[in-house]
Order: sequence, then structure tokens, then C-alpha cells
Amino acid sequence: MPADFVKVAQTSDLAPGQMKQVQAGDELILLINLDGEYFAMDDICSHAYAPLTQGDLNGEEVECPLHGSAFNVKTGEVLCPPANQSLETFAVRIEGDDILVGPKG
Repeated sequence: MPADFVKVAQTSDLAPGQMKQVQAGDELILLINLDGEYFAMDDICSHAYAPLTQGDLNGEEVECPLHGSAFNVKTGEVLCPPANQSLETFAVRIEGDDILVGPKG
């Protein structure tokens, strides 16, 4: 992941309550529009190699499509096993219509 912010999408690409896989460098990132606020985290479940973009978004939780692990979209924290490792989150910045994703953290 680059140290600087990179454009990954536009705000019109994601309606509130939607999520989308984007790529920055070699990172697959889950981008989420939560009531007009954007969040970004690893898109791959820490339990099994499954893209979370194929899972369900329920409020602030995203559920893995394979085994039902759930993660907080704001913090990456595991909310429901079988996953036991939190996911990395990324800084998000909006510039005009552009959504930029930055360093992990």
C-alpha cells in the first residue's frame, strides 16, 4: 500500500449501505458507504480466504459469506467467530467526488 492517499472510487459509485472491492497497489480493499460516511478495510476474511464484498452488510457489521465471521467496518474488530484476528483498516479521505484510501491504521 502506498504511503500516500490514492483515488480508488467516486462517491457516486457507492450508495449508502453499499460496499465495493477496490484495489490500491496490491491491496484488495473493502470500501463501505455507511450512511454517507466511508470506511475501508481488508476485503479478505482473516479466517478463510473469502472476499467480504460477497458477504452481507448489516449496519456497522460485515459478515463473511463462507463461515459467518463478522467484523466491525469502522475498526476491523472481530465481532463473531470463527475468525479470531481483526482486519486492518485504512484511512479514507474525500476530495470533491473522489474517494481516496491511505495508509493502514
